[in-house]
Amino acid sequence: MSDSKYFTTTKKGEIKELKKELDNPKENVKKEAVKKVIAAMTVGKDVSELFPDVVKCIRTSNLELKKLVYLYIMNYAKTQPETAILSVNAFVHDAQHPNPLVRALAVRTMGCIRVDKITEYLCQPLRECLKDADPYVRKTAAVCVAKVWDINPELVETQGFLDMLRDLLSDSNPMALLSSNRPTDRSRIADKQTKVVANAVAALSEIDETAKEDVFSLNTENLKMLLAALNECTEWGQVFILHALSKYTPDDSREAEAIAERVTPRLAHANSAVVLSTIRVLMRLLEHINSGEFVKNMCKKMTPPLVTLLQKEPEIQYVALRNINLIIQKRPQVLQNEMKVFFCKYNDPIYVKMEKLEIMIMLVNERTIEQVLMELKEYATEVDVEFVRKAVRAIGRCAIKLDRAAEKCIKVLLELIQTKVNYVVQEAIIVIKDIFRKYPNRYESIISTLCENLDTLDDPEAKASMIWIIGEYAERIENADDLLETFLENFQDENSTVQLQLLTSCVKLFLKKPKTTQNIVQHALELATKESENPDLRDRGYVYWRLLSTDPEAAKQVVLGEKPLISEDTSPLDASLLDELIGNMATLASVYHKPPQAFVSKLKKKVKVFDPSNAEMKTSRRITGESDGDEDQEARGGEGSLIELDSSPAASSNDPFGFLSSPGPAPTQPAVEKKVLLSAEKGRGLEVRGAFVRRGGSGPVLALTLANYSNAPMDGFMVQFNKNFYRLKPAKTLLDITAVGPGQTSDVLVPLSADGDEGPVSPAIHVAVKNNVDVFYFLAECPLNVFFSPDGALEKSAYLAAWKDIPNESERVQQLGPLVTADSNALTDLLQRHNIFLIAKRRVNDNEVPLFPPPLP
Repeated sequence: MSDSKYFTTTKKGEIKELKKELDNPKENVKKEAVKKVIAAMTVGKDVSELFPDVVKCIRTSNLELKKLVYLYIMNYAKTQPETAILSVNAFVHDAQHPNPLVRALAVRTMGCIRVDKITEYLCQPLRECLKDADPYVRKTAAVCVAKVWDINPELVETQGFLDMLRDLLSDSNPMALLSSNRPTDRSRIADKQTKVVANAVAALSEIDETAKEDVFSLNTENLKMLLAALNECTEWGQVFILHALSKYTPDDSREAEAIAERVTPRLAHANSAVVLSTIRVLMRLLEHINSGEFVKNMCKKMTPPLVTLLQKEPEIQYVALRNINLIIQKRPQVLQNEMKVFFCKYNDPIYVKMEKLEIMIMLVNERTIEQVLMELKEYATEVDVEFVRKAVRAIGRCAIKLDRAAEKCIKVLLELIQTKVNYVVQEAIIVIKDIFRKYPNRYESIISTLCENLDTLDDPEAKASMIWIIGEYAERIENADDLLETFLENFQDENSTVQLQLLTSCVKLFLKKPKTTQNIVQHALELATKESENPDLRDRGYVYWRLLSTDPEAAKQVVLGEKPLISEDTSPLDASLLDELIGNMATLASVYHKPPQAFVSKLKKKVKVFDPSNAEMKTSRRITGESDGDEDQEARGGEGSLIELDSSPAASSNDPFGFLSSPGPAPTQPAVEKKVLLSAEKGRGLEVRGAFVRRGGSGPVLALTLANYSNAPMDGFMVQFNKNFYRLKPAKTLLDITAVGPGQTSDVLVPLSADGDEGPVSPAIHVAVKNNVDVFYFLAECPLNVFFSPDGALEKSAYLAAWKDIPNESERVQQLGPLVTADSNALTDLLQRHNIFLIAKRRVNDNEVPLFPPPLP
């Protein structure tokens, strides 16, 4: 009978029946009961109250029943940690079972139970399984080490599991090979051992990504082992090994060539992940190869497998296209002659078509432009509006990229405009505006054709583009004033982009035809400054008004000045980011086109440190906390100076609070600049700016500015802090502001109290802001000086009296340094600007030593 019967029952009182069946001494009844429990758990029913009853079934010789019980425990152990500990003895017992499948199953399940208390009991079974005679048990234990690391890294280090993992890289177990006389058995055992190596590599690589120090670095010895294991591994084992090889830096060009030759056969593998991982290794190695001929041959070898990937399922095609985008930016010669494989098929999904269009633009040249234009023209007649817009825009981008082909592109765009399809016409106008900027005074003869389509424009970007063209070439358009007046009639109803462009074009028109257009510019300025609620529009209107009224010649230089030429950048990624993404090909980072630390927590992050020995910037790595704030805030999150008023560098380990930072000039009462803590992009339209400031004698507050860039009002604002070094928390969570409408901003002061939970030593505070849209998280840095009163200077006599009252045994000494200046006056001035005041000076060994009392809050 089919197992589907377990998913169809909806009886009342089912839990009680299951309890009885689980207590039944007959093993087949227990197995049926556990199957019903697993089925109920699978469809979302809460069967956690059966936990003690299911755990009792763990002591059985029936392997199927044991697997079912393990599956149940993995699912519910987190919610019932105390009860889960009762099953530990059974796990430990099974880890010594004669059957290697049971031993591996036990250690795998213990690793999957995400309960910190159980990891302590896992150590001894895991250690034994890492040394087990059976390769299957060892490979399972290797993965378990990575799981335990994720829960308790210190335990893995202290128990020596990392060293045992490294030993598995050379796993061979020759006794197992020698004890078998049959070649087939020896081959089977060898295959299992390569799986051990692959799993050890996978575990070490994952641990290395989050460890404070490097735990997995390849050298010549283990490199040879990995290359030898590569030929024998399963396909996913090969992926793990190739991932490790991509991190290796060869000593010279010859070694890089040798490694490239060893991994090249993997390009013919049937698994797409193996192919992309191999290409990642080759792309990294080519950076270290001096032979131009060898590089050329390797690029040719990478072409066929990439083309083959584009014949697979759409999802694989998309991943391949995103990776190809990176490859072309780095080495366009790999696919320079394969333009046709990127032509869109009628049945391609839209996401594949969009990526193919992007790559076509990157690869197009004067030799292929004609066939590309024919394709793009064909795409512009399809029914998918989004795809058609992208195709029309691609024609314009080709014109901007290739000077000699611009006229051909213009002809195609004019043909598309003649179709009178609204969205095609509007997109064509948008790209023609860019072409005019790229090639001024070359194609203005087509303006009359564009003006024939004014009545059909409804897209804000298309309207703004047409208005820009009218204003830019007003002297060549006879009825430019009439056209702009037509747009002014609906000024209040237009999008802000259209309003801003219309205002600028009216000013341009006036500067070019001052005698006949004074009324138009007057009307436009009044609409912008008196009837608009948009602050950007009002500000621009006032700027233009004052320029025109005080110095028209200056206005001409500002408004009609020469504009920088635009260009088509087919390599949009920064060189350093591109190199990092190529090093992460075949991973999610290469699909997102973002570095891994941008969306994965706990990763080691590269930071630049200055090495005075060679005066070069070197790279080191450290742990970053989990944060949704801006990347630079994350970088500063754990080790910035707590005195930020001087924009000083990060504090040293001997100076955790940054007192000894570089004494740059700063005012006594500096104007606090609010920083962007949450961007509108990450805040779904909500931008948060803020800073910690001191408010009179009442202590620090968090000053926030909330800006709503979405299309709907936001309300119900609440704020909360995570535990932090200062023990700060909001005095009340609900913010004293009403709804913030679209396009509006609101300022609020968050009063703070110091009775929160203490966190790690860091100036960064994790803040959560909740509103009717979502909960948003970001980092805010709190400088130490906001806790110090500007009126905290003590009289010398009062300080000395208080000092004498302190018992000698209470004295503590800590050395801070190094000092950036030996000048005591400069140091005194620096600290005084942060409300730490000099109380006295004394001489020690012919040196003048300033004394500073603890600052008053």
